[in-house]
Amino acid sequence: MATVTILGAGAMGSALATPAVAAGNRVRLWGTWLDDGILAELRAGRPHPRTGVPVDHRVELHDAGGLAAALDGADLVALAISSEGVLEVARRAAAAGLAPGTPLPLCTKGFGRRPDGRVELLPALLAPVLPGPVVAVGGPCKANEVAAGRPTAAVFAGADGAAVERCALALATPAYRVERSRDLDGVEAAAATKNVYAIAVGVCHGLTEAGGEPWHDLAAATFTQAVAEMRRLAVALGGREETVLGLAGVGDLEVTSLSGRNRVFGTRVGRGEPPSEALAAMAAAGQTVEGVPAARLARELATTLGAQGALSLLAAVNQILDGHPDPAGLLAGAVLPR
Repeated sequence: MATVTILGAGAMGSALATPAVAAGNRVRLWGTWLDDGILAELRAGRPHPRTGVPVDHRVELHDAGGLAAALDGADLVALAISSEGVLEVARRAAAAGLAPGTPLPLCTKGFGRRPDGRVELLPALLAPVLPGPVVAVGGPCKANEVAAGRPTAAVFAGADGAAVERCALALATPAYRVERSRDLDGVEAAAATKNVYAIAVGVCHGLTEAGGEPWHDLAAATFTQAVAEMRRLAVALGGREETVLGLAGVGDLEVTSLSGRNRVFGTRVGRGEPPSEALAAMAAAGQTVEGVPAARLARELATTLGAQGALSLLAAVNQILDGHPDPAGLLAGAVLPR
C-alpha cells in the first residue's frame, strides 16, 4: 500500500481517487483555495458537483491550509490542477515539504510560460520547481467515467522509467489500465493540443444542431487534419509520431470530441453563439475550457518553432475564437483537400 496524495479536488483530481483507492492505497485529496465548496459537498456525503460521483469514504479530505499534512509521507503526489494554477500549486507544494524524489503524476493538460515569456510544455516549466520526476498522465480518460470505475485506458509517460513504473503499479486496477511510455513530450503535446482541436470538431456538431442537417463529412475531415497537426507539433517538440497515433493522441482526441467542455464550447459556437459569450456562460457555470488559452499558446509556440505554416486548422480555430463570422467556411478552407 502506498500513500497517494492528489492535489486538486476538481473533476479529474477526485476521479483519480477512485482507482487510487481501488488499488489499495491510502488516498488524500487536497483542495485548493478555490475548492472549498467542492470539499463541503464531499464531506456532506454528496456526489462531486462536476462528476456526479461520490468520493469513496476512505479518501482523506484536506483543505487548502492543510497542504503540509496532505504531503506528509506521500509516496506519490498527483497534480490535477488547471493549467493556469498548476505552477503556483507546485511552488506551494515544494515549499510545504514535498519530499525529493517523489514521483509526480501530472493530470494537467496545456501549455505555460517561462519567466522570459517563452511558451513551453508544462513538464519543462515544472522541472525547476518540483523535486521529483514528472510522469505525464494522458489518454482517453474522462473524469466522470474514471470516477465511476468504468473501463479506462490511460497512458503514463516520463523520462524516468522507474518513476513511470511506480506510478503505474500504484494506480492501475482491472478497470483503470495503464500503458507505459518514455515519450513524455509526445504525450504532453497530444494532451495539450487535443483540447484545441476538439473545439473545431465541436463547431461541426453545432452546425448540425443549428441547421438540422448533418455536417459529418466536415467533422471527419476536421478530425483527420487535427491528427495530422498534432503529429507535426509533437515531433517539433521532441515527441514521436506513433504516440499521437495511439491512446494519448487519437484516443484522447476521440473522447474529447465526443463530449467534454471543449467540444461543448465548440458546439455552442457552431450553433451561432459568439465565442466570448459562450466562454463567459461556461465560466459562470464553473466549466473551464482549457482549449481556448491552449489555442493561443499553441499558435505562439508554433511560430517560435517555425511550424505555423503547416497548421492550417490551428490557425482557423484561433480565427474562430476571434469571432470570425463564418466558422464553417474557415474549417472547410483549413481541412479540405486543395
